[in-house]
Amino acid sequence: MSPGPLSEAEDRLVYMNFMKSHCCYDAIPTSSKLVVFDTTLEVKKAFFALVANGVRAAPLWDSKLQVFVGMLTITDFINILQRYYTSPLVQIYELEEHKIETWRAYDAIRHFPILCSLFEAVYSLLKHKIHRLPVIDPLSGNVLHILTHKRILKFLYIFGSLLPKPRFLQKRIQEVAIGTFKEIATVLISATVYDALSVFVERRVSALPVVDQKGKVVALYSRFDVINLAAQKSYNNLNMSMQEALASRSCSMEGVLKCYPYETLQTIIDRIAKAEVHRLVLVDSKDVVQGIVSLSDLLQALILNPAGIHAFLSCLPGHILNTCSVINTCA
Repeated sequence: MSPGPLSEAEDRLVYMNFMKSHCCYDAIPTSSKLVVFDTTLEVKKAFFALVANGVRAAPLWDSKLQVFVGMLTITDFINILQRYYTSPLVQIYELEEHKIETWRAYDAIRHFPILCSLFEAVYSLLKHKIHRLPVIDPLSGNVLHILTHKRILKFLYIFGSLLPKPRFLQKRIQEVAIGTFKEIATVLISATVYDALSVFVERRVSALPVVDQKGKVVALYSRFDVINLAAQKSYNNLNMSMQEALASRSCSMEGVLKCYPYETLQTIIDRIAKAEVHRLVLVDSKDVVQGIVSLSDLLQALILNPAGIHAFLSCLPGHILNTCSVINTCA
């Protein structure tokens, strides 16, 4: 005899329980790329290597201490550009000649073992407002994989399809209020790239809807797009307009992925998972920006809220989770 329908309380816990029953090892793909940098490598070469390998971050290895000591991310690149850029006529010395070890100090790596649950991984990502967790082999101490919001949602999307579909997935996004709807960080199409970098640093956001004078979204500029400045060796000209920067992106973009208040949560999840993006821009009928629905918002709503953990998306960044720790990085 087949089991009856889930109660409303059980319905809400489906995805939370799924994540608690799977460990980080389960979410590691059978094939993936991991790039590791020695801390004596020049910063400029490290960022070129990120571009060449199509990755967003790399664990850092200290050959003197024989230990992993942190992560180099696109956020480091943005911080260097925003801090030291003066004009197109002045080379950024700190990018040209600094080694990774002289750019900033690093804490010793904190292990996030492969057997920690995916629920704990989501908890750590959202609590500390970080975008990636290095998953460590507890025996060798080696980094096996960099776990991200995208990978976790993809795992849930693929294998969670075998689970009962919670009824709340059919609610419209305006009903469930999942996302950020106030004080949305945007950048004008006529603004400079340096203006965009300043917003990234000051607001600590990972992407900016690019809007025209009427507030209509015309593109999305993310932290990952900034690495194109390294690929094209154009990081000494941050006075270029956003329009110029978007036109010079190395890959063709079909346009910003959007969603609408009347669409269901299921539709939003499907669109993000299939497109393998980090966020959708919520717009009205005239394409004016109304909010952002991100992977963090979805994981918070699907996994942590049912566990009674509601405050992480609005709290200040923390440091290290005591039970299963992570590298302390902001990107």
